[in-house]
Parts: sequence; structure tokens; C-alpha cells
Amino acid sequence: MKKKILILGGGYSKEHEISLKSAKAVLKSIKDIHKVKFCDPRLNLFKTIKNFKPDVVFNALHGRFGEDGYIQSILETLNLRYTHSGVTSSMSAMDKEISKKIFIKNKILTPKYIIIKNELKSINYKKIKSYLNYPVVIKPINEGSSLDVYICDNKLSLSLNLKKMKNYKEILIEKYIAGREIQVAIMGKKKLGAIELIPKRKFYDYNAKYNANAKTKHVIPVNLSKKNYEKVNNIALKAHKLLNCRGITRSDFRFYNNKFYLLELNTQPGMTNLSLVPEIAAHKGINFNSLINWMIKDASKNR
Repeated sequence: MKKKILILGGGYSKEHEISLKSAKAVLKSIKDIHKVKFCDPRLNLFKTIKNFKPDVVFNALHGRFGEDGYIQSILETLNLRYTHSGVTSSMSAMDKEISKKIFIKNKILTPKYIIIKNELKSINYKKIKSYLNYPVVIKPINEGSSLDVYICDNKLSLSLNLKKMKNYKEILIEKYIAGREIQVAIMGKKKLGAIELIPKRKFYDYNAKYNANAKTKHVIPVNLSKKNYEKVNNIALKAHKLLNCRGITRSDFRFYNNKFYLLELNTQPGMTNLSLVPEIAAHKGINFNSLINWMIKDASKNR
């Protein structure tokens, strides 16, 4: 049945360009099936919703405003059906401190961490070294796509990179876990599968994710024992359920010394031509069009 689908893309975050690519891919996939309209929330969001009267809002936004519960609260208030996770789930997953506390409480292994207020004069470097030791990873508490993420091998490196992040009020500093990059997708209540990433760069950063020239190697099926493959998929599903997520999620892991460390859970995975969830789905026989249409059918209010 033909529906009126409003695709949200672009937005206010630093992931604006990637969000536009996701939105464009979704639009291309469904434009011949449904009546489709694109909207950047920065431009006449309420007017567009009022005039178009969508049956479903496809949320292709990434980062702040798009996957932190903000746009979800607006869509809930307007009593609209929408894709992906709801207000609280989105907020909890986006806030790395909240999600880590939930993981730790429920015995999901995640790297040790410290949250600091980014006031350079008051940073206790001795405490960071004694509790975490180097190398450490620093990242904003609520950004995605590995934006402004740095691996720091010593105090000098940490200090210099923290200066680059002066616009962030809070910073997550966590123990750097070496090992393999494994990412797992969940589709509703179903374990969709995993993929391994072997970046040419130091880690799977923004360029490794979105620039084909970075030549990140995607390995699927993942070379894990059956037991470990089941284990990492089960952890991802457990995290998805703990945060009460809906629709599609992707969990990012490091596999080191036969242990899986959950780094974070993403409630708005990318839908670009280099994105991982569509690749995992395709390996399971679910093509891109089928994946997008499943998300539209799964859309609801009160998520």
C-alpha cells in the first residue's frame, strides 16, 4: 500500500553530510513505491509536516538532534509514526556515560573510563594514568561517526588533543583496547549478523568509515569460532534490549584476548553505500530495498 513518507536528513550535527547521503539512498530506494518528501529539519520542519501530513517519518538523521531523543520527542508530541528507537533509548545510547553505566550494571564488558569536565587547568593527569594507563581514547560524550575521537599514547598527546576539543563541555576518556573491530547489527528482535573491519588507518575513524579511498577492508563472514560468533551477537541483542531500542541498531566491539568489549551502541546506523548494516543485511539475503521497507513497516508511535 502506497504511503506518504517524510524522510528527515541533514540536520544540525557535524554528521550533516553523512545524514544527507543516508537520506538520499533511502529516497532512491522508495521513491517509486511510496509518495516521498525530503526535509532538512533546519528548514520549515513543522510547516512541511503540516502540509505533507506523512503516514511515516523516516529518520535518516545522525548525531545530535537526530539520534539523541530530541527529534524523537518532537515526533512523539506530533503523534507521528517514525523509524528507529524512541526518546529515552536514543538519549541513553547517544550519551556514552549513561550507556556505559547500563552495560556495566548488566555485566557487559566495556572499556574502563573517566568522564572529565573539559577545563584544562583542572585535569588530573596522574589519576588518568594510574586508573587507565596509556594509551587512552578520548571522545565527546555525545557525538557519533568517530568525530573528534583521538588515541593518545602519553600525557603530551592527551593534553594536545584535549585542547582541540575545547568546545565540548564533557569528555569521555577510556582505556584503549587493541584487537579486532567487530560490528553487529540487530533488526527488531533478530540478530542480523556481524562484520569485521580492518582499517588501513590507526582505527576505524570518520575517514575510514565514509571515504572509499581509505580502503577499509570489510570481512564478512567474520572469522570467529561458532561459540564466539554467537556470543558477540547475543551481547549486541542484550544491549539492544537493555536500552529498549527499536528498529535497527549497530553495536561496535573490540575483540581482544578472547573477550568482546562493547564500545557503544548506535540507534541510527548509516544507510550510505559504505554503511555496515545494509552490508550485513545483504549477506543474510536482505537487499537494501527490503531493509528500508521493513523499517517503514516497523515504524510506530510511542517508541
